[in-house]
Amino acid sequence: MSLDPLWLALALVLVFEGLLPLIAPTVWRRVFADMMRLRDGQLRFFGLMCVGSGLLLWWLLA
Repeated sequence: MSLDPLWLALALVLVFEGLLPLIAPTVWRRVFADMMRLRDGQLRFFGLMCVGSGLLLWWLLA
């Protein structure tokens, strides 16, 4: 039985997203609080950089 690579990628994202709150919940709260103070434009830029980096990495590995 083969799983769709997209679901496997989503599962890996969830694992990485859960590592910081599991290992260092105080740091995670501080990072989250700092992100809440960012302006919308700053968050959008961060999101754009994450999407761009992910697409570049995907292109390089494919």
